[in-house]
Amino acid sequence: MRTYIPKKEEIARKWYLVDAKDKILGRLATKIARILSGKNKPIYTPHIDTGDFVVVINAKEVRVTGKKEENKIYYHHSRYPGGLKEEPLKKLRQRKPEEIIKRAVKGMLPKNRLGRKMLKRLKIYPDSNHPHQAQNPEPINL
Repeated sequence: MRTYIPKKEEIARKWYLVDAKDKILGRLATKIARILSGKNKPIYTPHIDTGDFVVVINAKEVRVTGKKEENKIYYHHSRYPGGLKEEPLKKLRQRKPEEIIKRAVKGMLPKNRLGRKMLKRLKIYPDSNHPHQAQNPEPINL
């Protein structure tokens, strides 16, 4: 018996629409990461990108549990001495709400070229308007 390896031409990419309104951030991010990596398909292969496109709407209305709204802090560094920047979840939600979901999903994808390629197929919008109507995204309830 031979192991089946999918070819680039055989991979059919679908578009999915996810409504993040009142969904818990971590649980939503794990399901989105599975779709982006292709683990929900029978042809999944770890070293081949078999994932689909995901459009997330209402990103500013995603929920977090406990006291994370006040206590969770996002860090990044400018690569200059003393350049550590920090921003609480509450301020990041006001400034750039789609970044919250993007960072959560990015942490669940592979840390290599394949993961960066998968992340490009994630489209996040703060409200219910999105420019991907022509792709006919299939709404899924996560």
